[in-house]
Amino acid sequence: MTPSQKIDRHIASVSDWRSETFALVRKTILAADKEIVEEWKWMGSPVWERDGIIAVGNFHKGKVKLTFDYGAKIPDPDKLFNAGLEGNQRRAVDFFEGDKVNATALKNLVRAAIEFNQAKKKPVKKVAAKKPTVKKSKSKKK
Repeated sequence: MTPSQKIDRHIASVSDWRSETFALVRKTILAADKEIVEEWKWMGSPVWERDGIIAVGNFHKGKVKLTFDYGAKIPDPDKLFNAGLEGNQRRAVDFFEGDKVNATALKNLVRAAIEFNQAKKKPVKKVAAKKPTVKKSKSKKK
């Protein structure tokens, strides 16, 4: 089963407002960039990646939590982050029953996370091919 199929099953396993909210959040994340990859990690967490982890989504009692791995390092001009604000790395958006998903703001946050991931990647250094060493023979004249 692919990670996307596991996420489909995960969403279908919840029969209240959270499944609809989670599905909309997922759709919005995937619409932000065509190269985002869905993963299934840590024994049951949907994860979205591009050049590193973007965010992890989870169902909790009474909310849907979307945690951005480097949320503390990315701009949030629309003030979507409302949880984990005291941390040095992660930030989260908690969606509660009745909350509207601001798709434009969420896409911008996802794109900012991708830009951060790409900027923190170390450039690959080109390794020069080693020239074969030729041993010079010392000739002795007799």
